[in-house]
Amino acid sequence: MTKLAIIYYSATGHGTSMAKRVAATAEAAGAEVRLRPVAETRDPASFAHNPAWTANYEAIKDLPVATGDDIVWADAVIFGSPTRFGSTSSQFQTFMDSLGALWAQGKLADKVYAAWTSTESPHGGQETTLMGLYTSLMHFGGIIVPPGYTDPLKFVDGNPYGVSLVSTRDNIAEFDEATADALDHLAQRVVQVAGRLASS
Repeated sequence: MTKLAIIYYSATGHGTSMAKRVAATAEAAGAEVRLRPVAETRDPASFAHNPAWTANYEAIKDLPVATGDDIVWADAVIFGSPTRFGSTSSQFQTFMDSLGALWAQGKLADKVYAAWTSTESPHGGQETTLMGLYTSLMHFGGIIVPPGYTDPLKFVDGNPYGVSLVSTRDNIAEFDEATADALDHLAQRVVQVAGRLASS
């Protein structure tokens, strides 16, 4: 059984919904899943004016947060982060920056990795966010498994690097069918490839 860690940061809930979709699909594909949000580093008072951010924070604040041990445990990891100025969010990057000791010990290498992101605008930096994250995973010695155009649905979703969502402030936890299909495909592909590597 493939051990899959899903590690994500979500502010207003889109990432939480995407993570849950990936987890359900991976479990249906036979994986053992750890679903772990990245800890919020902002003071809740600083986003109290944003009802969606506050609601998502309250919904997940008591869940176990992501640690490096979740990556060590896993055969495969799917990351998720919203885009902030063409890169991952500061909260997500803080988590990544905490992994130095495990990287130095070689404990992040030889695992399958993939990722998703979201932006509020159609050209808000989705590709640069994923490519930048994958650069870090290359430093890990990870095996990056992008979806590519390995299924016709990817020509609808249009992102060979991972999965990306164009979100809106008014559509808190929803995404369209194309995004749902792309998330399913990403989860299935990661589980399948990790399984093949483990059995080789």
